[in-house]
Amino acid sequence: MSSKKDQLFSTPIDKLGDWTFDEKVAEVFPDMVKRSVPGYSNIIAMIGMLAERFVQADSKIYDLGCSLGAATLSIRRNISQKNCHIIAVDNSLAMVERCKRHIDSFKANTPVEVVCEDICNIEMKNASMVVLNFTLQFLTTENRQRILNNIYQALNPNGILVLSEKFSFEDSTIDELLFNMHHDFKRANGYSELEISQKRTMLENVMHTDTIETHRQRLSIAGFKHINTWFQCFNFGSIIAIK
Repeated sequence: MSSKKDQLFSTPIDKLGDWTFDEKVAEVFPDMVKRSVPGYSNIIAMIGMLAERFVQADSKIYDLGCSLGAATLSIRRNISQKNCHIIAVDNSLAMVERCKRHIDSFKANTPVEVVCEDICNIEMKNASMVVLNFTLQFLTTENRQRILNNIYQALNPNGILVLSEKFSFEDSTIDELLFNMHHDFKRANGYSELEISQKRTMLENVMHTDTIETHRQRLSIAGFKHINTWFQCFNFGSIIAIK
């Protein structure tokens, strides 16, 4: 899917409001995520491989906070089981409209339903796979446990949750190092100091990161017994939890 180059923050913005996934962001999102999130393409590819292993026949797959549908498409390409149904959910209308067009441009047997809704309001059931790809960090703290509880209840035995997030670290030396390495990564991908700082300011009030240990505790409280970090690059990573 071709997208415009992300130049949203290349000139000074007078009033930096809070971050929103609006039409402007949706338009440049593939370029933005590739240049801002280390390991993103690996995570998307591996979500497809995990789908091949874990998706069960006659079950549902939920992509919560689907943005433009990259994880959904990766899952759909790798499903070999019969009678599966993917539900892709995002609360940004701009993302959902583009996601529908994106998914419709590829032919496949597994149906995909793209829904514009708050993921906390989605009723889930009979799931063999749920994906939260850089989504939980935008929810309020109390909603984080609630959604994980809901996911655990909705999953069939041996179902899997893939939880990708930006992490923070208790050890301030490590936290600062990985934070700075992520900034180096963005600089290497052509972002200026102005772009980096303006984007960070806009995200400050809407994106709150947790430690890996906090994620593990929440997953454990939800009921998951098998939990591990399967991918990490700097302060970005992905956790799997199996029911």
